[in-house]
Amino acid sequence: MSAEEDLIDYSDEELQTTDAAPAAGADANGGAKKGDLTVSGGNADKKGSYVGIHSTGFRDFLLKPELLRAITDCGFEHPSEVQQVCIPQAILGTDVLCQAKSGLGKTAVFVLTTLQQVEPVAGETSVLVMCHTRELAYQIKNEYARFSKYMPDVKTAVFYGGTPIQKDAEILKNKDTHPHIIVATPGRLNALVRDKFLRLGSCKVFVLDECDKMLDQIDMRRDVQEIFRATPTQKQVMMFSATLSQEVRPICKKFMQNPLEIYVDDETKLTLHGLAQYYIKLDEKEKNRKLNELLDELQFNQVIIFVKSTVRATELDKLLRECNFPSIAVHSGVSQEERIKRYKEFKEFNKRICVATDVFGRGIDIERINLAINYDLPGDADSYLHRVGRAGRFGTKGVSISFVSSEADQEVLKSIEKRFEASVPEYPADGIDSSTYMAN
Repeated sequence: MSAEEDLIDYSDEELQTTDAAPAAGADANGGAKKGDLTVSGGNADKKGSYVGIHSTGFRDFLLKPELLRAITDCGFEHPSEVQQVCIPQAILGTDVLCQAKSGLGKTAVFVLTTLQQVEPVAGETSVLVMCHTRELAYQIKNEYARFSKYMPDVKTAVFYGGTPIQKDAEILKNKDTHPHIIVATPGRLNALVRDKFLRLGSCKVFVLDECDKMLDQIDMRRDVQEIFRATPTQKQVMMFSATLSQEVRPICKKFMQNPLEIYVDDETKLTLHGLAQYYIKLDEKEKNRKLNELLDELQFNQVIIFVKSTVRATELDKLLRECNFPSIAVHSGVSQEERIKRYKEFKEFNKRICVATDVFGRGIDIERINLAINYDLPGDADSYLHRVGRAGRFGTKGVSISFVSSEADQEVLKSIEKRFEASVPEYPADGIDSSTYMAN
């Protein structure tokens, strides 16, 4: 869905109901989880992060009908955040490095991506998936079975140590049973390659699940490297893990070409990477003066100012323009045509300040926004996450400042800190260093 369509579809009234169901993630087994997402990728010169909050369905990924049917059978409706960011890129063949706690749907990312890409050729293996234990290998094989139930031509096999290697060799020898997708532990897979039971010249996708476990252990890493060398130079590489230390990340990237990097933190924590968050305690009547000060004092590319009603949006926008600030207002009180026109003006950098209601709090991707101000604090933690996630997207740093002017606001701030196990500090009296929120 385009951002323009988002603007058409959402109204402030609709958001009162949709806010109750934010786009958090279904895990590979369909359970809803909340995750904070850091994404870097695609451009080595522009590494950065953002929190991606969109409400989308699996249909938006343009998957094969057979896959969509299986997904529906499994009862899944909405992809998790990690799936929303990963799958569209992965389907195009982008290398992926992803850290996400178990339960946030990373297995489904590579299972669905590889099933979407696979073109079965008898006797050829095009997808290799490796993991560090037999149990996990078996579990992944079952995921493939679930999602490929309407793809009878696609064959998947699982190979691991502790079973007679001859049985695996028999499966690989026979063109009718030779798998297009192999899930295996590195030791057994390397033995099959070394003994020439398996040739990997047709491998197009190379996946490591729980990659840190395999790359940490010298023996396993050696097996992985040997298998990697037996595959073609041109292939897609995807690596996933629940934990990915700073030391292991460069090792992973040696196997890849300019990967999309995705890091999902503990789902209870609010750690918006690259985003500095503050609050300012003040009376309602002091808000305009303080806002004026901030807009004069802070160096921003573009700023979005959130208010709680269309009336307040209109009034504040008028006030800002009277003070010669290049402002624009976007809310549901404006016609759809005018809303899109104003959105485009802001996106194209003709205006640097946007006053908005929560209609602008979801699904809007404008890379120059590096300051979000909650002139009116939202009513709950989820809306806060949607709002402040507008700043610091697509490789930019960002800062968010929330005005706290009532006891109700203080309660919301407490609930935000409690829910995400994060402290939002008070805005310093002497301001903040621009290097903390302006890109270098």
